[in-house]
Amino acid sequence: MDFDKSALKQRGLMRFWLATKYSWKGAKAAYREEPAFQYEVHAAVVLVPLAIWLAESFAGATVMIASVLFVMLVELINSALEAVVDRIGPERHELSGRAKDLGSAAVFLAICIAILVWTAVLI
Repeated sequence: MDFDKSALKQRGLMRFWLATKYSWKGAKAAYREEPAFQYEVHAAVVLVPLAIWLAESFAGATVMIASVLFVMLVELINSALEAVVDRIGPERHELSGRAKDLGSAAVFLAICIAILVWTAVLI
C-alpha cells in the first residue's frame, strides 16, 4: 500500500481531504476484498430506507440506522485486524486464531445490538 507520509505534515482542509481520500480507499478495498462487508453494505441499502419508513420518529430512525452503521464499523475493524494477523505470517498460531475469533465475536455482538435496537424501536 502506498501511504503518502507527506499527508501527516498537512494541515487544515488539505489534511481533511487526504484523510477522506484514504478512508474512501479503505471502504472500497473492504467492499472489494471482504464478502462479509459486501453483505453488510447490501443489507444497509435495504435497511436504511426501511428504517426511515418504519420508524415513527426521527430518533427511532436515527438509532436504527446507527445500529446498521455500527455493524459495518465493527466489520471494518475486524477486517483490519484479520489483515494484520495475515500479514504477520501464514503459519497457524493460537494467538492469531484467538485474535480472529475475538474480531468475529465483536461483529456478532454488533449484529445482536442492531437486532435489539430494531426490536426496541419497532415494538
